[in-house]
Amino acid sequence: MHRRNRIRVENLSRLLSYILGHRPDEFGLVPDAEGFIGYKELLQAIHEEPGWGYVKLGDIREVLMGASRSLFDSDENRIRALERRWQIDAGSPERMPAILYLAVRKRAHAHVMGKGLASERNVVLSADPEFAMRIGKRRDPKPVLLEVQTATARQRNSSFAAFGALYLTKEIPAECISGPPVEEEPVPRKTEKPKEERVGRKEDFLPGSFLLDPLRDPAPHRGLKGKKGKSWKEEARKVRRRRSE
Repeated sequence: MHRRNRIRVENLSRLLSYILGHRPDEFGLVPDAEGFIGYKELLQAIHEEPGWGYVKLGDIREVLMGASRSLFDSDENRIRALERRWQIDAGSPERMPAILYLAVRKRAHAHVMGKGLASERNVVLSADPEFAMRIGKRRDPKPVLLEVQTATARQRNSSFAAFGALYLTKEIPAECISGPPVEEEPVPRKTEKPKEERVGRKEDFLPGSFLLDPLRDPAPHRGLKGKKGKSWKEEARKVRRRRSE
């Protein structure tokens, strides 16, 4: 292996060991019950770190095939450190910040404000609003930051678990959540179509009919109540004169 590439792989191995084995919470990551973290979530967190935006799944695979492969366990979609020094405090913490923050998808804003949060997976909260936004931007580029009143939530039987710098819960009642007002989507106005003139519309004519324009009639005398025009009489007089001559 080329020396530069070997150093790159070794550096990535050390980073993975720190994230997966020591402080996943520091990167806004919460492993599952078996200690695994999905590759997609892991790469999102790594890309947020300065100088690590180049890392791809292939680079992690390269670590797993190298000298550090004995440090990790992986399958098609997940990876974990075999030696883990973190743990999730299953008991509810005695001391908690008065306000915790979470960032939700914009399209979920109205539902959360009206119905609260209930999830089978852990809802991740932080005492730092900027860090909460960092986590939220992994799901939505423009998430909505919400505040959770922890004392009220605990009175409403919401339970919290501490995980390093993060707090986890499965349910938050709506009355414990505050945030910016929900933006109502504008209702499109109905535009009235201009009334069409009846003359000339296709539905006004039967098949085989046509519209007669009186200004273009070659015999305009026909419009005079059935009377023949003067031109006819003058022609008759001329004929009689020719016969008498």
